[in-house]
Amino acid sequence: MRPTDIDLLTTPGAPALHGDLLLTGVSAPHAEGNTYRGALWRIGLDGEARQWTHGERDSAPAVSPDGRWVAFLRAEAKASPQLHVIAVDGGDARRLTDLPLGAGQPVWAPDSRRIAFTARIPEPGRYGVPTEDGEKLEPAEEAPRRITRFDYRIDDIGFLRDRPERLFVVDVTEPAGDLVPLTDDRVDVSGPVWTPDGERILVIAQREWGAAETEETDLYAVPAGGGEPVLVVRSKGGVENAAVTGDGTVWFIGAEYTWPYGEARNPGLWAAKLSDEPATPRRLTDAETVHVVSGAGAPAVLGDQLLVAVLNRGAVELRAVPRDAEEAPLDKLAVLAGERAAVRSFIVDGGRVAAVVARPDSAGDVVLIEGDAQRTLTDFSKPLRERGIRPLEELTATAPDGYPVHGWLVRPEGEGPHPVLLVVHGGPFAAYDWGLFDEAQVYAAAGYAVVLGNPRGSAGYGQSHGRAIVRAFGTVDADDLLALLDSALERPGLDSSRVGVMGGSYGGFMTTWLAAHHGERFRAAWSERAVNAWDSMVGSSDIGWSFVDAYIGDDLQEQLNRSPLTYADRIRIPFAVVHSEHDWRCPVEQAQRLYVALKRAGADVEMLLFPGEGHELSRSGRPRHRIQRFEAVLGWWARHL
Repeated sequence: MRPTDIDLLTTPGAPALHGDLLLTGVSAPHAEGNTYRGALWRIGLDGEARQWTHGERDSAPAVSPDGRWVAFLRAEAKASPQLHVIAVDGGDARRLTDLPLGAGQPVWAPDSRRIAFTARIPEPGRYGVPTEDGEKLEPAEEAPRRITRFDYRIDDIGFLRDRPERLFVVDVTEPAGDLVPLTDDRVDVSGPVWTPDGERILVIAQREWGAAETEETDLYAVPAGGGEPVLVVRSKGGVENAAVTGDGTVWFIGAEYTWPYGEARNPGLWAAKLSDEPATPRRLTDAETVHVVSGAGAPAVLGDQLLVAVLNRGAVELRAVPRDAEEAPLDKLAVLAGERAAVRSFIVDGGRVAAVVARPDSAGDVVLIEGDAQRTLTDFSKPLRERGIRPLEELTATAPDGYPVHGWLVRPEGEGPHPVLLVVHGGPFAAYDWGLFDEAQVYAAAGYAVVLGNPRGSAGYGQSHGRAIVRAFGTVDADDLLALLDSALERPGLDSSRVGVMGGSYGGFMTTWLAAHHGERFRAAWSERAVNAWDSMVGSSDIGWSFVDAYIGDDLQEQLNRSPLTYADRIRIPFAVVHSEHDWRCPVEQAQRLYVALKRAGADVEMLLFPGEGHELSRSGRPRHRIQRFEAVLGWWARHL
């Protein structure tokens, strides 16, 4: 895979399934237009796939319960996505919203007439919305923001309190008109779900309806016809995704914690019964062994079981949880799909399951599951494979304290000896998985052997594995990575004299830490969007006010002890500091401080800044910047390895 091949990185979104109708939104970067393009595709159950809509960016299909309509999001040019509806049997799509910042994913009511969604509504005079006097202001002309809370902004979204996310309902049988939000501006709401009677909509909102400065969230019921929200489920920490069944049971995904100590907690599956009083949920999955992935979708009923996606040793598996389970461990949950793969999303209709599954040679394909049978219906990554995809080789190692370490090796073609890149993931409570990873493929195609590891601190190996580095960054996690690197270097065809280290976010932290403490192991380093100084991270990062206390502690000396910046004068290898100017997760001052410290110390250092990008540049940034980044990475390693 070459840098410009990201145009072939075609990815299907969450599927929609109703009877024989199976749809998914398919998107890919478009370097020439410097944007992302997407359309809805209809996937025949016989395996024939065809494009079904022809907008520039169509996504998020949802089929009405009666099977007559499909609601979806359409964005034209570089505008925000708006809600549309189209008849299943054909015709033109009809636009339902015209909101200044766009609409969120549609959720059908049981009556197949109303759709719930959320949308951010800006204050007058901001984000292109006219002032109360009708004047449109440029961003630099807007009035100052009055900030009174910690949680006032978030990376890749921006400021929050001047554009709260609110709940709406639109009736598809009525002419489009002005929409009135059902929730007020005190709190962001998300994840709308209708109750079976169609009278209420459950939403996720910050505890005490936003009055508390916390990331703890609960479930509230909002009357569909308007009225005050009512607390219906008080979680044990957080709610991330929910579903309601006909018997009034709410099934949801969430982690258990007491604020602010929500770090490295395995999300689980929970159940609660709707009643006149706020319900206390029960946990169906074991906290230590089961990490439920909320991003793959809400829990879904299949017979007498609930289906959820579970992260397990780099696989994202679709697993079945009995309805009556009580903190069931991982080995008691049957696997339906995802072994040595990664389930990205799924949906259940009757006895059928449609899932999007990524594999080492696929960014995602639609799989149909009926009973014990599975059929892969699409092959969206075929053009990439024709350009060349290198296989994943599983790696294991033993850390100095005897702890087992797991990861992968991606080798380039040829016998070698090949230079080696140790690539560290972000998080840290995240993981590399079995799905196609564009970065590893680009580096391997350029001739580098790529080592990918999930050291202690990562997710998917037990909650205690993830919590092993709480108040201990740069200890056993560094040991694990070096042990995995040593294990890779024992294999033939790898050149131990030409090794580089790189990573982003937490991976950038670890890159700088390893360069300072184990610099003799590496020829050069590439650190991007990194945490380098915990003391300033506290007050400058969108999550610094909570994340640093939870993971590092509030003692200033300990923050300095755990900061790579403190040890910058030890770095003797060539070092690249790479950052996005609009990164609010790890603000650009983290890069600037490290660059200046290294420059003063006489290091061979350079800094690369990307304008207009946030923390997610390498995953969802502008396509041209993603390509330019790849070219810069390859240029760096060509010079130093």
